[in-house]
Amino acid sequence: MAIVVVGGHSRSVGKTSVAAAIIARLPEMRWTAFKITQFGHGFCTADGEPCDCQTDEHTVAVSEERDRSSGTDSARYLAAGAVRSFWVRTRIGNLPAAMPRLRKEFAAAENVIVESNSIMGFLRPDLYLSVLDPATADFKDSARLFLDRADALLLRADSAALAPHWRGVSPRLAAGIPRFTIAPPEYMSDAVIAFVQDRLSPERLKIS
Repeated sequence: MAIVVVGGHSRSVGKTSVAAAIIARLPEMRWTAFKITQFGHGFCTADGEPCDCQTDEHTVAVSEERDRSSGTDSARYLAAGAVRSFWVRTRIGNLPAAMPRLRKEFAAAENVIVESNSIMGFLRPDLYLSVLDPATADFKDSARLFLDRADALLLRADSAALAPHWRGVSPRLAAGIPRFTIAPPEYMSDAVIAFVQDRLSPERLKIS
């Protein structure tokens, strides 16, 4: 089994599109996909809506997507060809509570792709891709924390010429990491797919 993690430094930089493209371009992998969302206080993990609940049963929610036309990110994974797709919601800081369920689902999968940065604190995947948009100033703490563990950086081609405005992010964290350009609407390239295939080849997986 291979585990691929797709992260990114902010919202709306193309993480879901990248994960969906990998699923669509490599259907033989029979992916089980996971979207991990962490909410702050004032939002319910059950549905992501504003609420005032603070009970233990509302700190973690895991649901399997079954409708590929529902419009959710997890539905996009099914539409791309994923065998199964899950949406995992936790309060910020409560991801450890979801890990037993995630590890159980991982064990039942042929191959796994996860959209998240924070999960890097709990596993060492076979491949970690970080999606970056130099035109977006926000840089999540979780993305900065694991940036130097990325196997490749995917930079949006439509904004790659812009100077990034990432305060507190040392260029040394990304030194020596392979870089690829991607662009909407596909957010994918043949070069990225070839890189993924090489890193997930049976020979490489045996070594790791």
